[in-house]
Order: sequence, then C-alpha cells, then structure tokens
Amino acid sequence: MPARRSRRVRHPLVVAGNAVFTLLILIAIVAGAALFVGKQRFDAPGPLTEDKTVNIPKGLGTRDIADLLSREGVINQPWVFIGSVVVLKAKEGLKYGEYNFPKSASISDVVDIIVEGRVVQHTLTFPEGLTSEQIVARLLESDLLIGTIKEVPREGTLLPETYKVTRGVSRQNILNRMEQASRRIIQEVWERRTSDLPLKGPEELVTLASIIEKETGRPDERTRVAAVFVNRLKQKMRLQSDPTIIYGLVGGKGSLGRPLSKADIEQATPYNTYVIDGLPPGPIANPGRASLEAAANPARTKEIYFVADGTGGHVFSDNYDQHRKNVAKLRAIERGDAQPTPAQPAPPANGQNGQPGLRR
Repeated sequence: MPARRSRRVRHPLVVAGNAVFTLLILIAIVAGAALFVGKQRFDAPGPLTEDKTVNIPKGLGTRDIADLLSREGVINQPWVFIGSVVVLKAKEGLKYGEYNFPKSASISDVVDIIVEGRVVQHTLTFPEGLTSEQIVARLLESDLLIGTIKEVPREGTLLPETYKVTRGVSRQNILNRMEQASRRIIQEVWERRTSDLPLKGPEELVTLASIIEKETGRPDERTRVAAVFVNRLKQKMRLQSDPTIIYGLVGGKGSLGRPLSKADIEQATPYNTYVIDGLPPGPIANPGRASLEAAANPARTKEIYFVADGTGGHVFSDNYDQHRKNVAKLRAIERGDAQPTPAQPAPPANGQNGQPGLRR
C-alpha cells in the first residue's frame, strides 16, 4: 500500500506555497526565454538594404518613433524597439533630429544612434566677398534651417566660411555664429598687424580687407593688392577701386549686372574711391580670413598701380608710365589684337564685373 502523505504536506499553506514557487519558476523561465529571444532580435540585422536618412520631429513619444521607423523601413519589429527602450531606461534619452541609419542596422544600432544624438551634419558654405544682404538671402533660401532673421547684420561683421549645421537649427543661430567667428578672427588678425599700417582700428582693417577681397580672387595676389592700397593711403592718393563704385551704386545687392560706365565712375557716392579721399565709410563686403591677413600684413613693395592682365590676374607697377603700358596691353587683348601670356592659369578676379583695377 502507498504511504499516505502527512497532514503537514497536505496543509493548505504548503500547497499554496508550492503553487506560488512553481509559478515563479515558470515566470522566470518565460522571462528568460523572452529576454533571450528579445536579445537576439535586438541584435539581429535590420531590414534596411541601403543607408536611410530619417527625420524624427520634436515631441514624438517612444511609440510614435517606433511607428515612424517601421514605416520608413528602418525596423520591422516596433515592439522590440519599444521594449528595448523600456528595458534600457532610454525613454528620456531619445533625441529628435535627422539621422542616417546604415544598411542592415539592428535595433541595438538604431537605439544607440538616437540616444547618442548622432544627427546628420550638413555644411553651409558662404564664399568670401558676399555682402551681408546676400548672405541673409542664402540663409532664407536654405530648407535645412527654420525661423526668421531679425535684421540684416552690418556689412563686414560676418565671417565667410563653411559651417556645419543640423537640420532644424534657426537661421538667426547661424548668423550669430558668423558674427562671433568674425569678431574673434578680426581681433586675432589686428593684434598681429604690421606696425606702420595707416589704419585707425579694426573697423578700417575690415574695410580695406573687403576691398582687397573684391579686387582679386587669387591667393598669391592678395598681399600685393593690399600693398598697393596701403602705399596709396600713405601717399594720400585716392584708392580708385572699381568695386567701391559698384557698392556705392547698388549697396548690399553686390552686383551691378553690367560693366561700369564713365558716368558710374564719376558719380559721387560716399563709397566711390575715385571721388572720395581715403577709405570708404565702411566695408563693401564680408572679407575672409586671408584678405584680413593680407590687409594687416601687406607685401613690402612700392607698387601703387595694378590692372587686369586678361587672364583673371593682375600686373603691378610702381610708376604711371608702366601702368599706362599695362593698360594698353589689356585694351589690345580686349580688342583681340593680342593674346594674354599668364605665368599660370588663374580663376576670374573676384567681383569686378570684368573691370580692371585702378584703371585710371
């Protein structure tokens, strides 16, 4: 005969305890299996067959982000994504922005990219010599940026450069960065200037640099162009820079859209350096660092003239007779009577509308 269980074993509390213990074991087994499967799916390669960029707007919750990523084909198991965020306690760490998810990115990769905020970095490039009005126009045209711009900054207060930006940053933020960079560079360059410059302060340095910027686009010419203008300032000669005429006529629009006429040259404006003495009242563009450096440390020459050579560069001279011969050569090239013989190919001169510098 089988032995009868003792009353202690058959006690309701013991039976209940055994049931609870068994249930806990079953729960642990199920949880372990779920974690094992979940971990496998968490680390498994995702469905993307190629890199994919997705913009996650501000204000989305975990479920919304999971649905968005699923619609975009980045993940195919949104509940695993949601569960992973909960287990990792990463809900508060999910950051909005534009993300680039690589081919076959796992849910683990996707969560890491978003939590770490590895947003896509775009570049905005502003060429040297643009006016503040032209820079603002470019910012307004960009679909990467948001918001309005309070006002067009003063001429010469923005540093032309390539800036890294993320989608959704404000346009005013970019302008603020350009202004801060400009102040820093101007101060650095001014502190390293040549001691005998005929300039009263950093503001005049920027004005001179802006003229240099518009007169030549060749790096090897900047210090020589700077020397011509510095020598003229020292000798109380008028600067006679064509870009200053253009700025006096059209201001921040930057381009006249046609060659300069004799009437333009003779028209009196505060910026026309064929008419006024010394520097104009302010910059005519936003110069880059190279032009600021050239203005602060011009070449040591006696040259006071330069004129276009027909190839995008210039020829320089320190007396009027030689300058007249150089101008005659240019006129012959323009008529087709002669061919330019540059030492090396060069890009077109910056911002001159084809007009030779110091053409008088």
